[in-house]
Amino acid sequence: MSATGKPIDNTYLLRLLPSVDELIEDLRGSEEDTPSGAALAEAAREAIEGRRRRILAGGAAHNGDVLTDAAAGAGDTEAVRAALRGEIIGEAWDILTDARTTDLRHVINATGIVLHTNLGRAPLSEAAQRALIDVSRSYSNLEYDLEAGRRGGRSGAVEALLRKLTGAEAAVVVNNNAAAVMFAIRMMAEGREVVVSRGELVEIGGSFRIPDIMAQSGARMVEVGATNKTHVSDYENAIGPDTALLLKVHTSNFRVVGFTEEVPREELTALAHARGIPVLEDLGSGCFVNPPGIPDEPTVAASVEAGVDLITLSGDKLLGGPQAGIIVGKAAWVDRLKKHPMMRALRLDKLTLAALEATLRAYLDPERAMREVPALRMLAEDATATGARAEALLTTLGKEAAQKLSAEVIDTTGRVGGGAMPLAELKSRALALSPQNISADRLDALLREAGPPVVARIHEDRLLIDMRCVIDDEIGQLAEILKGLADQAG
Repeated sequence: MSATGKPIDNTYLLRLLPSVDELIEDLRGSEEDTPSGAALAEAAREAIEGRRRRILAGGAAHNGDVLTDAAAGAGDTEAVRAALRGEIIGEAWDILTDARTTDLRHVINATGIVLHTNLGRAPLSEAAQRALIDVSRSYSNLEYDLEAGRRGGRSGAVEALLRKLTGAEAAVVVNNNAAAVMFAIRMMAEGREVVVSRGELVEIGGSFRIPDIMAQSGARMVEVGATNKTHVSDYENAIGPDTALLLKVHTSNFRVVGFTEEVPREELTALAHARGIPVLEDLGSGCFVNPPGIPDEPTVAASVEAGVDLITLSGDKLLGGPQAGIIVGKAAWVDRLKKHPMMRALRLDKLTLAALEATLRAYLDPERAMREVPALRMLAEDATATGARAEALLTTLGKEAAQKLSAEVIDTTGRVGGGAMPLAELKSRALALSPQNISADRLDALLREAGPPVVARIHEDRLLIDMRCVIDDEIGQLAEILKGLADQAG
């Protein structure tokens, strides 16, 4: 039905659809970045065909094509033709815009979870961003020794920094920590036994579990101890002629509390080395320095000092860098990894190496790292600072919009995320929204559709915008997005 209540003749509307050539002329602009003729033609065809299907499915009015519906109801053919053409031009431009927009894009993290796995974990520091851009826009000395004038190593600078920061004899980097663990086990124990505590058989995310990684490495797993208690004697009794490795896994993504006991790495390495067996430790979260105000994590340097032969960790968790798997430890074992045929399949690309090196350089001065590495800064920030940003957002939003959204600043609690420090609570402040005419679920969906998308969380039927991970530059964007939602709520 039309706006006037009269039926719209679908055949009549179909006859007035513009041609592809007509639409291309309307879409073609004078700007240098105007899409090519082929792109314009494809967008025109897609927009016209989309409108054709909608008309055949039930007429313009059933699909929200307001201008066409109104013009058709008035019986003005030229007005219908113009309205139809204008709407299809708009749809074609939307198609062109979508084609130029990457699916992976900037999101405002308003969840209060710092190392949010689904949102890309640690944001990079400004230094890491600059390094990545500089290397990506030109050629680089990725595998070229400028001083010698010949081919050089791929990751020498990163390895040197890792040796200096951890005290390890040697280091190597691969594409993620799961790969690092699998690679190390395969090289150290393929076809032989690896002894590990039952309490450390963790799932590291995405349904990837230590037993699965063990199986892919070609080693045979030997479980010892109980879920809550493992003694050094359990390892000692399990060591046999086919034992190649003792594995220790930091349970960074869960905690067993109460009646518990685990073997300290110093005791484990002493036992292993007395039997001529190496120790591999998966630290997972990769802590180099402990931010103040949250529980201490075992540091990489402490594992090196304890004599662990190889230590694996993530680059994009507590380290605050890009996704990477870092392996440090005894030179003899690292050298074997570097010569292994799998190394080429697992090695890092130039962009990741550039960002990782810049991140590691900040740690040469721990105080600088706390200031410049976003993940560390967000973890260390107190509720006063997050509260100041929440108040700034409320002020920028304005009284009228705030009233429509029933917005108020409240105390809340954030999380570390990324499978690290599961018991740590980060005291924070959030802007709570509870408009009368929009449910929290609907508000959440509308925020995800915004530009840029905003990912928040719902608590007790209110939508919370936790300000811990919202940077100053995003406050104005957030306020404009919320003003738009306030108009809908009003």
